[in-house]
Amino acid sequence: MTDGSHARKHAERNLQDLDRVAEHNGAALGEAARTLIDCVEDDGLVFTAGAGHSLAGVLESFYRAGGLAAVRPLYHPDLLPLHGAATSTATERKRGLAGEVLREAGLRGGTDVLVVFSNSGTNPYPVELAATARREGSEVIAVTSPAASAGAPRRTEEGTLAEQATCLLDTLVPAGDVTHPEQRPATAPGSSLANVFLWNLLMVETYERANELGVSLPWWRSSNVPGGDEANSGQLEHYGKRIPRLR
Repeated sequence: MTDGSHARKHAERNLQDLDRVAEHNGAALGEAARTLIDCVEDDGLVFTAGAGHSLAGVLESFYRAGGLAAVRPLYHPDLLPLHGAATSTATERKRGLAGEVLREAGLRGGTDVLVVFSNSGTNPYPVELAATARREGSEVIAVTSPAASAGAPRRTEEGTLAEQATCLLDTLVPAGDVTHPEQRPATAPGSSLANVFLWNLLMVETYERANELGVSLPWWRSSNVPGGDEANSGQLEHYGKRIPRLR
């Protein structure tokens, strides 16, 4: 039995790590925020994508209280571990799937923006998503860890997600993801915390910069507060036809 001291020490370390993430990504967050503002001003969509547990970042970005209404999640059921754990790993390594997903979603190069969450950033699905979107003329924001990429097998000739991105948000997560105990890590993956934290920092930066520029952005309200449904109805009407998962 313990008194929780190990958990408290890990919490303190996590807070220090997240503070490092915020400081490290200051300039990149400003660049990414400007990219999102330009996209929404042009009535574009922000496509968000990931595979495996990186789909948690995609879920955080979509139809979320305080989130941008212009977000369209990219999703294939075989990429979700709940639909088959081994299948999700194999699917992320399947070549050509990224192109199929983007074609079906109708990404408009030069207007729409792609955000890809991937800890290792070396599997074909996230790398090919970024490479394809760039060839189409879209900006690509990667939420990934070059340190994790360096410790992971290369599975595509197109390099890593970080190398394909036009803007990199670095999670600073180590290779293998796990962070505890510090000397021989076996548990406590860090990527999900870092992904959600960076996305929230990006929303804060986007909100503040938009206000400075006098730009009005479409933000979701919680459906569980008075007036929430009414506030969201216009967003559902405007984006519902282009974002099928809003229906």
